[in-house]
Amino acid sequence: MGQMLPFVMQDAPVVVVDDDPSVRDALLLLLRIDGFEARAFADGESFFESLQSSTPSCVILDLQLPGRSGLAVLKQLADTRFAPPVFVISGQSDIAMAVAAMKLGAVDFLEKPFSAGAMIDRVREAVLIYRGSMVGRIDGLADFPGFALLTRRERDVLAQITHGASNKEAGRRLGISPRTIEVHRARIMDKLGARNAADLMRIVLSHTPARHAKAVSVGRP
Repeated sequence: MGQMLPFVMQDAPVVVVDDDPSVRDALLLLLRIDGFEARAFADGESFFESLQSSTPSCVILDLQLPGRSGLAVLKQLADTRFAPPVFVISGQSDIAMAVAAMKLGAVDFLEKPFSAGAMIDRVREAVLIYRGSMVGRIDGLADFPGFALLTRRERDVLAQITHGASNKEAGRRLGISPRTIEVHRARIMDKLGARNAADLMRIVLSHTPARHAKAVSVGRP
C-alpha cells in the first residue's frame, strides 16, 4: 500500500455499503490501517440517512443490497452535483450490470473476491482526485448567493465543512470548541436556507463557476 494520507485527506470518510458483515469489517480494517476515516452501512437507506450529516470522499458499494438496489443507490448518488467517486463490487460476474454501473458514473466494477491492496490503492487515487476537485470548487465560494451574509468566522467554518472536516477537527484547526463549530454551522445553514448538510453542499457547489469544476475519473491501471 502507499504512504499514509496527509491529515486533510482523512476528514471526509470513505464509506462501505455492503450487507455482508464480514466484507464490511474487512474493508473498514484495511481502510483505517491505511489512514482513512471509514464508515460502513448494511443498506442504501441507512447510507442515505448518513448523508444528512456528512459527505463521503469515496463510496465502496455492493450491488447486491437488500431493499434499494446498488444500482438505485448509484443512480441517486449520480444525481447529486457533489457525487463522490464510487467503486461497485459484486459477488456475481454480470457484464450487463457492470456496464450499467459504469454508465451511472461508477469509477470501477470489481468482482469478489478482489485484491485488498489493489482496492486500497484505487480508493486512494480516487480520493486524491476527488479532493482536488472539491478544493477547486471551494476556491469559488464567494460566487454563491448568501456569501455576503456570513461573518468572517462563519466563512472559515464553512470552508472547513466543505472540506469534509468534522466539528472536532474544524474546531481544532480554528482554535475553537466543537460546540462553537456547531453553533456557527447552525447559523450558516439558517442564513443560507439549508435544511441539512447535504443541502448546504448543494447550495455552495451549485453556484461555483464551471472553471473550478474538474471531472473525477480514475482509469484502470
